[in-house]
Amino acid sequence: MAYWLLKSEPDVFGYPDLEQRGREPWNGVRNYQARNHLRSMQEGDLAFFYHSNSNPTGIAGICKIARSAYPDNLQFDPDSKYFDPKSTEENPRWSMVDVVPVRSLPLLPLDALRTLPELENMILLRKGMRLSVMPVTEAEWKAILEHADSLLAPAR
Repeated sequence: MAYWLLKSEPDVFGYPDLEQRGREPWNGVRNYQARNHLRSMQEGDLAFFYHSNSNPTGIAGICKIARSAYPDNLQFDPDSKYFDPKSTEENPRWSMVDVVPVRSLPLLPLDALRTLPELENMILLRKGMRLSVMPVTEAEWKAILEHADSLLAPAR
């Protein structure tokens, strides 16, 4: 199993939207490196759902890859802002995966993630990192879950 982080703007599509819909294609990715990450995802992989371009930004939940990469339908729709006239059915340039919700988390703000020593090399925390899809190591995954669980633990 691999671990990932998927970014979305919560005013466009947030983790509560995924919970409400139950399953959703992760489409509209138009960066080649992020697309390649999508193409590496396998059914059953887990991903953090990250709310970007919000105040504060942070991890809002966990989702599971329910369908491995397949052609992004929006690249063929001339009415979509994600339309790509150079993409063809025979040679699609863009891919998407389907995701399903696993569990919501208390929002884990980016600033709080920066304080965790286990995340010092995490791609998300690098200066200028703007990818909407990125891998997460198993150690990073575990550290973030431990942090989230500590926030949910009852005070003693």
